[in-house]
Parts: sequence; structure tokens; C-alpha cells
Amino acid sequence: MNPVWFVGAGPGDPDLITVKGNNLLTSADLLIYAGSLVNPELVSRSPASEKYDSNGMSLEEMTPLMVKACQEGKLVVRLHSGDPALYGAIIEQMELLRAEGISVEVVPGVSSLFGAAAALQTQLTLRGVSESVIITRPAGKTLEHDHIREYSQHRETMAIFLGSDRLNEVVEKVQHPSNTPAVVIYHATWPDQRIIRGTVGTIAQLAKDAGICRSALLLIGEVFGDELPGHVRSELYS
Repeated sequence: MNPVWFVGAGPGDPDLITVKGNNLLTSADLLIYAGSLVNPELVSRSPASEKYDSNGMSLEEMTPLMVKACQEGKLVVRLHSGDPALYGAIIEQMELLRAEGISVEVVPGVSSLFGAAAALQTQLTLRGVSESVIITRPAGKTLEHDHIREYSQHRETMAIFLGSDRLNEVVEKVQHPSNTPAVVIYHATWPDQRIIRGTVGTIAQLAKDAGICRSALLLIGEVFGDELPGHVRSELYS
């Protein structure tokens, strides 16, 4: 019996899906995709006779569709935005499928975090500036308590997902100095990509003034500034 393929669609640019992911997409019989988070060009690229937007669908609605298609020998692709390993909510889907005797396979994708770094033409880790990347999200409807305050005390590069609708709350918790560079990127790698640059102290207001309150990523750290205090040339090519 065929497995269900969980495929990362990439950050937005349809050409940033992996070759393997694209091969599966263009061979799929059933496609269930993550709504507006997936570029419509990828959806139209698939010849699948059955296509479903998962936005608003429950797991109890999606799972029988995938199970039935697999039992019929069809190729099933569950298309997630970015990389499904980051806030992709795939584990609960896999559990239900496995309970029905359906195996799963995962194809990684390019995260919006890496699409954003490419758009900014910078490194997330830079010798002498930041050796680590902290990926997190703020508390909200599905998370009672976050650790932004504690994590930011390390003063390393931070990527904060799922918080563009409450940036004021987020930056109030951040322990980086207020003049630390900060960037909000809306729709990284999409045609309507927007980059708002500021500091921890100014970025929330700048994003608000720009009308950005959704589908954006907050990045904080010295690696995003014009100057790179403490940067030491890598020995890799010395």
C-alpha cells in the first residue's frame, strides 16, 4: 500500500520546492494543501484529480480521504508550507494515519526562515557575532506560555514565528538591548515580499505603520545590522 507523502512546499517561491517534492506533486492523485500558505502555482502544477484546501478542515475530515486513496493504490501528497518540521502539526496527522495502517514519508522543504535569510543576504550564524539560532513563537490561542524572555537572554540570533499579529507584546519580552537590529519579513520569497528593518525598540511600530500584521517573520540579532560588531573572518577559506 502506498504511503502518504508529507511534502514541504518551501517558503513561497514555487521554484524553491525540492526536486523530490516537485516530482511527487506532479504525480499525485490526491493533493491536500495548506491553503493560502502554499503558492497557488504549486497547486495548479499538480495534475491530481482530487485537490482539497486543508484550511478549515478537521483531521477527522482529512484522514479518511487519505486512507481511502492509499487503499486504492493512489499517490497521496499532503503539501505543507515551508518545512513541515517547523510548526507543521504533522505528528497528529501521522498518528491517525498509522492507526489506520497507513505508513508515511516526509520530504523536507525550505523554511521561510532560510528564505528570509536569503532575501536579507546574510548568515543566521556568524563567527564572533552569533553562533546559535533560537527558533520560537509567542504564547497565543494554542500556546499558554512562551519562553521568549528566557531565550532572548542569550543574545543570540532569534527567529520568532507566528507572532506578527502581536509584535508589541513580543518585543516587550525580548531582553536584547533596544538598539539591537530587528527585521520583519512579510511573505519571504513571494512576489509581494516586504522587508521592514528597525531595532527591537522600533520594529513593532514600523511594522504596524507598514500595515503588516500577518504572515510575517520577526528576526532579531546583530547579524541583521549594517555593522557586525565582533565579526571574525571565518577560517574556512583562509
